[in-house]
Amino acid sequence: MSKSLIIPWSVIPSCIIRMEKILERYRQYSNAEKALAQGDPWPQGSWLHEFGELKSKVEALQKCQRHLMGEQLDSLALKELQQLEQRLESALRHIRSRKNQLLFDSIAELRRKEKSLQEQNCILEKRIVESSARAQNEHPHCERQSQPRTSSSSPLPFLVTDSFPTLHVRSNQARGTSLPAWMLRHVSG
Repeated sequence: MSKSLIIPWSVIPSCIIRMEKILERYRQYSNAEKALAQGDPWPQGSWLHEFGELKSKVEALQKCQRHLMGEQLDSLALKELQQLEQRLESALRHIRSRKNQLLFDSIAELRRKEKSLQEQNCILEKRIVESSARAQNEHPHCERQSQPRTSSSSPLPFLVTDSFPTLHVRSNQARGTSLPAWMLRHVSG
């Protein structure tokens, strides 16, 4: 008894398409093999055709570049000038968006660095206070000799936290952004 293979009808069209693709690839490879055997992998006509296409593409790109640079605009009609203007405005929007993103990232990085420096500053202040306290405990007689007696002791001038320079960046909440005012004119304009 021989078993017959039953293929559903939905599979047959895809099998035919695959078979056609295989046959097309075979024809391409066999034609390429014949051309290699003749010694010329690309017939002269195909080189000329491809050269012509590439030359026209290069010329079109150069013409477009000149237009984008504002050169040779005399030949453009009103509609073409409007399209060029829209392309330039779109490009400017993308450029400004990228520039603003870089500025925001830079500001965020500077804020992280500021926070890190403030933390390091606090640690150093604590170390200074601890070391000065240790020095006072180890040599109390030296302190009494070098400082006149007063009823209230004032902190050392380099330990006053108000004397440290800090960077204050004001946020512009009225406009709904966290950018400083000097940056807003660049963002909006």
